[in-house]
Amino acid sequence: MSSREVVVLSVGGVRFVTRASTLLQFPESRLARMVSDDDREFKLVNGEFFVDRDGALFSYIMDFLRTLQVSLPTDFSDYQRLQREAEFYGLYPLANLLSQEHLLKPRLEILEVRFSLQEMQAFFRIFGSCSTTIEALAEQITVFTGQQSGQGWNSPFPSQKTLVPLPLERPSHHDMVFQCGTEYSAGDQFVARYVSIKPDKRKLINGTNVLGLLLDTLLKDGFRLISTRTVPSDEKVECYTFERMKRAAGLAIMVNQTPGTSGVAQARRSQVQKGK
Repeated sequence: MSSREVVVLSVGGVRFVTRASTLLQFPESRLARMVSDDDREFKLVNGEFFVDRDGALFSYIMDFLRTLQVSLPTDFSDYQRLQREAEFYGLYPLANLLSQEHLLKPRLEILEVRFSLQEMQAFFRIFGSCSTTIEALAEQITVFTGQQSGQGWNSPFPSQKTLVPLPLERPSHHDMVFQCGTEYSAGDQFVARYVSIKPDKRKLINGTNVLGLLLDTLLKDGFRLISTRTVPSDEKVECYTFERMKRAAGLAIMVNQTPGTSGVAQARRSQVQKGK
């Protein structure tokens, strides 16, 4: 790689090394003019461009130039300062996205698990403020049912008889209902319901064991238990409330480099899902 293909910048004392092509993606920006020696404010000192701006915020500028996405940490708060930096560098598509702060901020997500034991059965209801989280959780949870003899109903593992998966009840996009345990069928037979929660491969019939696995799964998925309470009713209902900060969807820029646009875009915006 030739020296002309590599650009070294010292921004507020923080050193960045990148390709010239990365800085040239928006030809009308000051960074592109800097590479082309058309911006006199950026001085070349000992082979490095010196820029008297915030080096920490410039790391987000570089991430944007490399990925064409705005994806900020959940604890980020300097939206206006970063927007000013984007405007200083002439990266107006980025500045426009940062002005839509509400799209970039993480959201507080609430999830509640309700659990009750009734004789040999356990009932679960999960409600969440984010429907996509409930959809993902519904894909992890499977209920299996099958006939079982009375003397083996309380075994923690299913018998060798075939178990049939049951669809979860979905009263709305924001909640789901399922149960485990046994109920009397006929003679010495019981209908048994087992619950499996991925990635755990066990099929559990005991409600307390299922509850423990469910709570552990939520904690591993980034939720934090904030309260427990008992709801007064004919049946004892335990409520577990969780919260987590859900990362916002990344906002992406699609750069139009057709003739006559100078490669800058009236950049088209689209949302790209970024993890939890």
